[in-house]
Amino acid sequence: MISRYPSKIRSGAEAKKLDGVGAKIAEKIDEFLSTGKLRKLEKIRQDDTSASINLLTRVTGIGNFFFSLLLLDLRENEHKLTHHQQIGLKYFEDFEKRIPREEMLQMQEIVLKEVKKLDPNYIATVCGSFRRGAESSGDMDVLLTHPSFTSESSKQSKLLRQVVEQLEKVHFVTDMLSKGDTKFMGVCQLPNKDDGTAYPHRRIDIRLIPKDQYYCGVLYFTGSDIFNKNMRTHALEMGFTINEYTIRPLGVTGVAGEALPVECEKDIFDYIQWKYREPKDRSE
Repeated sequence: MISRYPSKIRSGAEAKKLDGVGAKIAEKIDEFLSTGKLRKLEKIRQDDTSASINLLTRVTGIGNFFFSLLLLDLRENEHKLTHHQQIGLKYFEDFEKRIPREEMLQMQEIVLKEVKKLDPNYIATVCGSFRRGAESSGDMDVLLTHPSFTSESSKQSKLLRQVVEQLEKVHFVTDMLSKGDTKFMGVCQLPNKDDGTAYPHRRIDIRLIPKDQYYCGVLYFTGSDIFNKNMRTHALEMGFTINEYTIRPLGVTGVAGEALPVECEKDIFDYIQWKYREPKDRSE
């Protein structure tokens, strides 16, 4: 390995003698040694301070240059990667960037508009830190439901499929990572800015949840983790158990009973006699 070489590498030819270093990497080493940079890398990576790069370069023996070589090598061998890995590599730089709230609001507007255009009975909520009022987000997490879909009904894959297809039709969803009956994982992008420049590609997950479990899901996926933990603890003290699907009363033996009806988040707070807290007040 280059990082374990006992002395300074002076040429690509010298590096090529080491295990794992081929002709292409040797050429890049020669270019870097002579110019101090890589032309190809300059085109595909503008931000050398991204979180992942900083994390990797803090590991002993891994510097910016060798991380860059790794990134380039992956792209030159893209055909060997899974579809999921190819998408992650394709949009690596974009996915590293936080999503400003202003951009999230525009993304939310498109999703809600297209969902209602399909069927006004759909209910969709953008959850995560965005719903708590965060100034930036890591990705977009959408919960979706429809009155025709309950925990007692059969699977209705068309409910999620037609939403994804509509978002693809308007060119908001650009790539798919995985798609099942109840969960879609993919990539989205806003239309170009007024000056013609493109927005970064962003990660988006859409979950289809039964209507009778929807607001327990909204509560859970809004978070924060600390808030959810504190609420579950309080619920247990009051004789209830809460998870992302249901709220159930606990009998004297500690066995959970039937799921209680929930028509909004406030119902859950009322059951456990806890003062309702707006999403913006759920960071702890």
